[in-house]
Amino acid sequence: VEVQEKKVPIDEKELSLDGGFLVPQTNSFGHTFRDYDAEGERQEGVENFYRINHINQTYDFVKKMREEYGKLNRVEMSIWECCELLNDVVDESDPDLDEPQIEHLLQTAEAIRKDYPDEDWLHLTGLIHDLGKVLNLPSFGGLPQWAVVGDTFPVGCAFDESIVHHKYFKENPDYSNPAFNTEYGVYSEGCGLDNVMMSWGHDDYMYLVANENKTTLPSAALFIIRYHSFHALHKSEAYKNLMNEEDVENLKWLQIFSLNEMAGKISSSVLLTLFIFAMVFSSILPLEAGPSTGPHQYKVPPRAPIRPSTPISKYDLYSKSKVRIDGEKVKPYYLSLIEKYFPVKLKW
Repeated sequence: VEVQEKKVPIDEKELSLDGGFLVPQTNSFGHTFRDYDAEGERQEGVENFYRINHINQTYDFVKKMREEYGKLNRVEMSIWECCELLNDVVDESDPDLDEPQIEHLLQTAEAIRKDYPDEDWLHLTGLIHDLGKVLNLPSFGGLPQWAVVGDTFPVGCAFDESIVHHKYFKENPDYSNPAFNTEYGVYSEGCGLDNVMMSWGHDDYMYLVANENKTTLPSAALFIIRYHSFHALHKSEAYKNLMNEEDVENLKWLQIFSLNEMAGKISSSVLLTLFIFAMVFSSILPLEAGPSTGPHQYKVPPRAPIRPSTPISKYDLYSKSKVRIDGEKVKPYYLSLIEKYFPVKLKW
């Protein structure tokens, strides 16, 4: 019996190199990243999630949640204890991820650590950015997923059309409320995002926890924590008219962070294809930069490091892959960062 070798097509778009990481075009389900229209096992559930989310995330609801959870009177525990709690949480709003959240946290942090070894605050931010998802657990009130996860957006002003599944906002009471449905609503130009109420969820909750527990992380870290799901801003550049100068500077770091989250939603089959290609490629072309030493020899220039002005991001999505991190091996390093930037116990 003749066995024919199945050739795997290689898409050059999946082979772009950036700061030490391959940035693929497909997630662990085989779809492009953040594709909310692709047919798949989770797409119908994701769209239904956003329908419920967009109907219920009102200005009054967010105000009520911030007042209730801003009390931080539910439990006292360490950052690492909270990380371990996330083993029971899966984000139903994410079309790219079906793994426990602890995997996502460690992969994000380690990806950032590789590209930015000297920015330890950014490593820790990668680890803790999704800890607010504990809101989904019974001990934190067992909030429904639509009030915990998903893309975030401002409430109190018009819902921008760039927000995913925007059509469902028509059933939101604020959509037809003249106090909230204009460009600025209850805000003013350049008021600063810190003065803007965002749809309620894990981002804003973790921001409140970190801020109220007097973290010594820089403002850029708090900005990343609160706005990493604000894709209408850092992907579509909506709502920039509400930003102040500090927001503009912090947005540069958020864009770096988001780039590395995206790159992690890569399937194991794509990883294997890229690995094979890389091995073949490296056997043909030397990887060090330098002048050619012969008529048929080529040199690949060294990879340029990612700068804070990078317009897209990869770390958070890198973390949504099938790549595994040895948690026990890296735990001592992250415990040292937690000790540096947070108190031993935090109020949640």
